[in-house]
Amino acid sequence: MKTTTTVMLAAALTLNNGLLTSAHAAVPPAEAARLGKDLTCVGAEQAGNAEGTIPPYTGKYLGEVPGWNHVKFSGGQPVDPYANEKPILVITAQNMDQYAAHLTDGQKALLKKYPTTYKMNIYPGHRDFRYPDYVCRRVMDNALHAQLVNDGQGVEGLGQVPFPIPKNGMEVLWNHQLPARAYTEEKISDLASVLPNGSIGWGRAHARNLSQANSPTVEPKTSDLIQAMSYNTTLKPARDNGVISIAHEPYNFVTSSRQAWSYSPSTRRVRQMPGYGYDQPMIGTNGTMTVDEDRLFNGAPERYTWKLLGKREIYSPANAFKANAGTVKYAELLTPNHPNPEFMRYELRRVWVVEADLKEGYRHVYGKRVLFIDEDTWNAVMADNYDARGQLWKHAMVNYYYHPDMSGWQAGSQFFMDLNSGQYTGYGMTNEAKKGPILNESKFTPDMYTADAARAIGR
Repeated sequence: MKTTTTVMLAAALTLNNGLLTSAHAAVPPAEAARLGKDLTCVGAEQAGNAEGTIPPYTGKYLGEVPGWNHVKFSGGQPVDPYANEKPILVITAQNMDQYAAHLTDGQKALLKKYPTTYKMNIYPGHRDFRYPDYVCRRVMDNALHAQLVNDGQGVEGLGQVPFPIPKNGMEVLWNHQLPARAYTEEKISDLASVLPNGSIGWGRAHARNLSQANSPTVEPKTSDLIQAMSYNTTLKPARDNGVISIAHEPYNFVTSSRQAWSYSPSTRRVRQMPGYGYDQPMIGTNGTMTVDEDRLFNGAPERYTWKLLGKREIYSPANAFKANAGTVKYAELLTPNHPNPEFMRYELRRVWVVEADLKEGYRHVYGKRVLFIDEDTWNAVMADNYDARGQLWKHAMVNYYYHPDMSGWQAGSQFFMDLNSGQYTGYGMTNEAKKGPILNESKFTPDMYTADAARAIGR
């Protein structure tokens, strides 16, 4: 593997990984002018790598996926445009040492722990889909004007990709927190807690989410305070049927803390949930997933120091249409110890690597977290999480795919694998739902995301 790019980035960023000042300036116009030229409009390298194993960005499709005759807002399940491709490489426990430079510690641990069942199918790389022009325009504005505030606990600018040419770990993290994604999202998704013996505990939820940071028509200014709102109704297990949770996500976790409320049908009461997030266990996951692990990290970054390790070429989940297809049944997908490798698609991708180390005096079940953030989308696609002793504990991944409803990348199935116990959680799965996600239909409004709204529905 050529390490020139990584070494240069690491050297250039060394001075930027210390403590942040109260505000961090945007890049100068000459540097921002690279967007749409040698960089894509959101900041990825346009060119492929020297070896030809990562292709150049084409962005030749906007709002369409070849072979998927999608009707907007219909809830159609994804169709794989690369279904006829075969793996160009299969990585196993037997040959993993040859490819170690392109693997995360968590991937290596899975290959070693499950040498007869776990493998990684590597496919040709594709960088074929692009974002709408309004996203590009907003990202350029952010490059010139966005800044971190309150020591990185908040951001000022427009709500999509605030730092397309990042200089430190906190800026990369905020790009992940504020990628270009769905404005409105409605889906019924399944959660599966898979024990080592193959038995499964099930959960199901109806989500109605509103991300004001991603409005296609209204400029999403961070001065509006709230970046996103969620509204989830639990459908399974039966004991929690009808429980409603509502949450507000701010742009600045110092001036506007995260707010959450829960409605219980048994008491017919709504209560506020203080301190919501962080390492509270996600309901129904047997402790394999914390609240702040949805999309691998969410919420306030205050408990960790965030260090940018540079950019690496890693075999990452990408173009994951197959893993989210309605033709895939859970009985096939959810094998013991890890999801069925036959449905996973890996490509060699450039990813930003950010390490989060727990601050002294703060508490979290993870003493260290390493996020791998895709350069083309700013979505974290994998995470390696360590316990308080510094021992690797869990590996997690998200299967993203391009969705015509919003002309952007949708978080599909997420898998959180406990390397000690052998159990794992499949989260956000829609394979067996009657409909897939419905995105950007724009039928949700902020007044739906209040405690009073939860009470009204519960009556």
